[in-house]
Amino acid sequence: MSDQHSLHSFETLAIHAGNTADPLTGAVVPPIYQVSTYKQDGVGGLRGGYEYSRSANPTRTALEENLAALEGGRRGLAFASGLAAEDCLLRTLLEPGDHVVIPNDAYGGTFRLFAKVVSRWGVEWSVANTSDPAAVRAAVTPKTKVIWVETPSNPLLGITDIEAVAEIARGAGARLVVDNTFASPYLQQPISLGADIVVHSLTKYMGGHSDVVGGALIAADAAVGEELAYHQNAMGAVAGPFDAWLVLRGIKTLPVRMDRHSENATQVAEMLTRHPKVTQVLYPGLPEHPGHEIAAKQMKHFGGMVSFRVQGGEEAAVEVCNRAKLFTLGESLGGVESLIEHPGRMTHASVAGSALEVPADLVRVSVGIEAADDLLADLQQALG
Repeated sequence: MSDQHSLHSFETLAIHAGNTADPLTGAVVPPIYQVSTYKQDGVGGLRGGYEYSRSANPTRTALEENLAALEGGRRGLAFASGLAAEDCLLRTLLEPGDHVVIPNDAYGGTFRLFAKVVSRWGVEWSVANTSDPAAVRAAVTPKTKVIWVETPSNPLLGITDIEAVAEIARGAGARLVVDNTFASPYLQQPISLGADIVVHSLTKYMGGHSDVVGGALIAADAAVGEELAYHQNAMGAVAGPFDAWLVLRGIKTLPVRMDRHSENATQVAEMLTRHPKVTQVLYPGLPEHPGHEIAAKQMKHFGGMVSFRVQGGEEAAVEVCNRAKLFTLGESLGGVESLIEHPGRMTHASVAGSALEVPADLVRVSVGIEAADDLLADLQQALG
């Protein structure tokens, strides 16, 4: 992140970081450099460091500079998906025999990557309740190289004290990785709280319009960033220029969208707490949430994700999802439109039978930016 960017507020950075006016035409939006290769001025004479778009592309560079500025990191990298970013991160930081502490509540795809892919080449992992620093400390071994955290977590909206876990990681000689997808850098900046690397699914709040798939890594240390960049180029799962452009466009409105997501989600959570067919509401903005005080300390607002449990078990939860009309039944999250899903049968089917298995009566909603009254009415009719 440049010194110039560090002088500006988040809202200004979201619009301007990486978005330099085109020097040829003055266009205020970075061009989509839909190109694979670049003319060289003699052998090894690269213009601006570009030779082949797997290694670097100007549109992707603009996005990566923006990401680093927003997260307060030294290096940002954009990938073809969130899981591509995670795969690159793990293969960069870990060797056979290393150990990772993973949370007891996490995205099903992340768990699948550890349980079915990374473990096959000799990386060990164990599960801890990352909302409890003592549990994290107890899970650390002499071989631990990474502590992995989601906060808020997916789908149970657990909150981890990033500063406390960062201290544990430093003491163990491990790196703290924080998946910041649910919060976005507008609501929470893990690097400022001690995290070493931040992970994003750019598909979600950063893109914000359900029209792009992407992922990102932001490193607090420049040397780690260079190591990640080397592996990104070697492995090749980079964001394409049009995808990078779409995410850049989405980020410009991130602050205003996240404010509205958070406002609407608060109203949804409060309504659900009063509904007779809802047995539990999971939202860090509620005072009764066990992580409320930590979330209030490390987040600007509480985000747009709400989960709740219903009377009648799994079939009742599925019926709520099926009866919703304005809330679209679908996987993913973070778009301007509201979504509803049954995690046990959809996004988290891969964790069935594991320590990360989610309650069968759980419903997860991604609260969009529609009129709050319309959203409340739809959930009320879906609940019956």
